[in-house]
Amino acid sequence: MSWDWDKLQEKRRRQSGSGGGGKGPSPDFDELKRKVQSLKLFRGGGILLIGGILILLWLASGFYIVNPKEVGVVQRFGAFTRITQPGPHFHLPYPIESVKTPSVTEVRREEIGFRTSEYSSLTDKSFQKVPKESLMLTGDENIVDVQFIVQYRIKDAQNYLFNISQPQKTVRDAAEAAMRDVIGNNEIEAVLTAEKFAVQNETMRLLQSTLDSYNSGIVVTAVKLQDVHPPEQVVDAFKDVASAREDKSRLINNAKGYRNDIIPKARGKVANILNEAEAYKESKIRQAKGESDRFLKLWQEYKEVQDVTKKRLYLETMEQILEESGDKMLLSDRAAEKIVPYLPMNELPRGASGGKNTKSTTR
Repeated sequence: MSWDWDKLQEKRRRQSGSGGGGKGPSPDFDELKRKVQSLKLFRGGGILLIGGILILLWLASGFYIVNPKEVGVVQRFGAFTRITQPGPHFHLPYPIESVKTPSVTEVRREEIGFRTSEYSSLTDKSFQKVPKESLMLTGDENIVDVQFIVQYRIKDAQNYLFNISQPQKTVRDAAEAAMRDVIGNNEIEAVLTAEKFAVQNETMRLLQSTLDSYNSGIVVTAVKLQDVHPPEQVVDAFKDVASAREDKSRLINNAKGYRNDIIPKARGKVANILNEAEAYKESKIRQAKGESDRFLKLWQEYKEVQDVTKKRLYLETMEQILEESGDKMLLSDRAAEKIVPYLPMNELPRGASGGKNTKSTTR
C-alpha cells in the first residue's frame, strides 16, 4: 500500500507540472479516499492476525513432556498445584503456571572432606582436600582426617523443591554433622581399623534421621568412607604406634600358638600316665585277689588231705626249681659211686681258635 501511495503522489506531481506552466487538472479525491480506506482495513486485519498467532504461541508454550526418570511439579503463581507422571502434559502458560521436572531416579553424590573435578582426568589437579570439613575429633581426643561421600536420591519431589532451598548444601552440612557425631563417639583406633563399617552405617542412619526431620524428600542410599587417616603432621608417629601394636599382636599370637601346642601334649601324657596307673592298679588287685583265692582253696584242700597235699606241693615246688636251674643230670647214689665226676664242657669259655661251643661228657 505504501508503494501505491507513492505512485499516486508522483502522478499528481506530473499533472501539476504539465501545460506549459498553467494550472493542471484537479486530483481524483474519490480514488484517493478509496485507497486510504483499503490501507486502514489491511492494517487492522494484520494486527488481528499477528495477535492471534502470538496467542496461539503463548498457549502452545503450556505443553511439556516429562521424561521417564522425572516427575512434573506444577506451580500456579508459585504455589504447588499437582504432580504429573512421565509423558506429555499441558499447564496454563507462564506466568500463570510453571513446571519443574526433577529426576527422581538419579543417584546424586556429595563429597565431604574433598572435591574432585568432573571435567578432568584423575590426576593430582582433579583432587582437592577440604580440611575444614575432614578434620574431626575422636572420643579419645585425637584428630583424624575423614573423607567420605554420600549418595542419595529424591523420594518426594514436592518436599525436595519446596521445603529446602539449597538441597546440595543441606545434604553436605547434615552429612558432616552426622559424621562428626559418630566419630566423636568412637576412639581413633576403632575408626582407623575395625569399626569403619559400623561408622558408615551409623552415619547413614543419623543423616537420614536429620533429613527426615527437615521433610526434605531425600532418601540416603549410601555413606562410603573414602580415606581415614591421622593428620599429616603426626602420621609418622601413628605408623610407629601401629607397628608396635602389630609386633605386640604377633608376639601374643606366637605365645598362644606355643601354648596351644604344649597344653594338648601335656594333657595327652597325663591321660596316658593315668591310664597306665589305672591298668597297673587293676592288674595288681586282680592278681592279688587270684593268689588269695588260690591260697584259700589250697588251704582248704590241705586241711582235708594233709599228706597228699603236702607231697603235691613238694613236687610242684621241685619241678619249678629244676625248670629254672638250666641243664642238669639226675643220678642215684649208687650210680654216682660208679662213674667219674661229670665235667660240663659246654659251660667252659670259648676258645680263641675255634670260637664254637663244644659239649663232652666223661664217664
